[in-house]
Amino acid sequence: MNLPYSGLVSARKLEITILIGIIILVFKFIFPITENSFILILNEVLIFCALYFGVLYTSHFTQLKKNEPISLIINIGIFNAVLFFLSALSSSLFEVIPSLEVNVNFIYSAISLIIAYIFMAGVVVVLSAFKELYFIRLKTDTHKSYDAMIVFFILAFFAASLPDSKEDPNFIGLTFFVVSIILISINSFRVSWIAFLTKKQKTQLLIISIILGIIFILNAVSTFENSFIKQLLENFSPGLHSLLRLMMIYGSIYCGIIFFTSLFHLPTAEAFDKKVEEASSLKDLSRLITQVFDFNELADSITNLTTKVSNSDSAWLVTKEPGGLKLSSVSNIGYVDADEITKIFESEGILNQEEFVTFSRKQIRLKIKNDIRLFDFKALAISPLKVHNNTSGFLFAARKQNYGFDEDEKKSIEAFADYAAVALENAKLIEESIEKERLKSELKVAREIQYKILPSTTPNCDNLQVSALFIPAYEVGGDYYDFFRMNEDKLGFVIADVSGKGISSAFIMAEVKGVFETLAKLIDSPKELLVKANNILSESLDKKSFVTAVYGFVDKKKGQLSFARAGHMPVYICRNQKIEKLVPNGIGLGLDYGYSFEQNLKEQTVDLVDNDIIVLYTDGITEAKNIKMEEFGYNRFESIISSENFENVEELKSKIINKISSFTQGNSQHDDITLVLMKWVSNNKPSGVN
Repeated sequence: MNLPYSGLVSARKLEITILIGIIILVFKFIFPITENSFILILNEVLIFCALYFGVLYTSHFTQLKKNEPISLIINIGIFNAVLFFLSALSSSLFEVIPSLEVNVNFIYSAISLIIAYIFMAGVVVVLSAFKELYFIRLKTDTHKSYDAMIVFFILAFFAASLPDSKEDPNFIGLTFFVVSIILISINSFRVSWIAFLTKKQKTQLLIISIILGIIFILNAVSTFENSFIKQLLENFSPGLHSLLRLMMIYGSIYCGIIFFTSLFHLPTAEAFDKKVEEASSLKDLSRLITQVFDFNELADSITNLTTKVSNSDSAWLVTKEPGGLKLSSVSNIGYVDADEITKIFESEGILNQEEFVTFSRKQIRLKIKNDIRLFDFKALAISPLKVHNNTSGFLFAARKQNYGFDEDEKKSIEAFADYAAVALENAKLIEESIEKERLKSELKVAREIQYKILPSTTPNCDNLQVSALFIPAYEVGGDYYDFFRMNEDKLGFVIADVSGKGISSAFIMAEVKGVFETLAKLIDSPKELLVKANNILSESLDKKSFVTAVYGFVDKKKGQLSFARAGHMPVYICRNQKIEKLVPNGIGLGLDYGYSFEQNLKEQTVDLVDNDIIVLYTDGITEAKNIKMEEFGYNRFESIISSENFENVEELKSKIINKISSFTQGNSQHDDITLVLMKWVSNNKPSGVN
């Protein structure tokens, strides 16, 4: 029921309540006796307004506890106890007053008003709390029963002011009073919220209802018998006295109903607690699925929640890895013990069945061969973690109590294992996704490094055509080539391949570029340069990294090619459509930093003939594969080079690439392709490719 003025803010409601209270105080001092009908009606209206705005104000605070019904009932009990002690002490207090040498009438009036105000406050708090208890977990929007009860409370309040005597009883007031009690009895059965309490809370409620019920009954009796409080309240406000009676009856009936309801639900409380714990754990796991992306943290949460779901003492999680089973997380059990028990059950072939299984004390004893160190459990459950019919691991739950897992607990463990399997799978996928993003970012950086290292153009030279090609693979390799103008007559060149892939090889490539650029200006001999480069790289290359390279120069004045090969692919010279394979000795940079490297490294010089074509390349060409996983190979490569007399190295480059593309069609490129072509044209004008 949407009451008038209910939308006012709390402070405003309190101000109005206090203001009306002050008006009542003044009114009572002016008209202490309310025999006049008009004054009596005005008195009741003022009392009713104070109660009304008091209920509106306190409702704000009781609503804050709508999810804590026991707290509401305790608040009712506190105020009810205050009223009980006030009733018990008031008569004694008023017997003492005449002995005091003071204005007795003033003291009587003041104390009477204070007691009346306290009872008004008690009625307000109790009524507000009962209202909130009525609406807790109310499944329908119908409030008719409650609204009707409030209406009859109001009617009974005002009807109490009608004349009442043995000769002329107040039947109207009595009728409203009885109907109010009937509606109280009906509405008191609205206690569905008790079913949702835990066993501990139901036990507490049972005890509270007994104590509170006794106090309500005693207070109810005191309002009916010819007591001092009855006389005081009837003189203050007949309506307040009638409403107080109804509140005490309401409390007595309500406490009786919650007592029997709690008693009725107590035997099933433990089962309900398990279901609540299970639902809460599944909710927590669902939250973890969306919020926790770390696999280890999620695994720890799963084992901790498993002990709650299954009411077990210990739990541990085992995942399937390429190398076998891995213990990922434990809860309330030693890592070594959990690992040993898992290995025992694995050796027995139980984990190969990939089905939910449970073991009793006797079965566990047989499996672990009476190992005292491990034999600490009376029941054990093993549930596979399945995703898309694939088992990704196992969830263990163990209990030390001397009873096994019942059917509900087994179903709970299975259901939780299914949730856990999905959660762990999601965590793995997210980790893989993050790793892919990291690699993608790393790849981008490595690719940028590689493009900045490689020359953007090829040099223009007298008597020498130069062309180069670089085709990157998806995964960055370590291919590198460059040219150096050593002087007017010499053009230096290098082609290299760094072992490994990714950003590490890109950084090594950048270092190699710096080394060769620096040494090319200082050292003429290719062998000496490679020996020096090897010594420099010894300070930065790790044991798993090495670099193959061919470094040399073309002396245009002498018409000679001089080079040294550090473990790289052979150098081809095509002369008159015949291939000459040049393979001087040499091992890769970084494979040895001692005398052996220099001893094995040989330098070779070749006199060039007009139209000779020098071919430098990396293994990305010869190892390119088709859809049948066949390699392009040396023979195909050499046959293309020697197939005809190419007037321009650009033609040869295009033909090589076209042949490789046709051969590898349908298969992805797994390594960088690098090609450097130089044609000696001693009788021609300068040429080059930009």
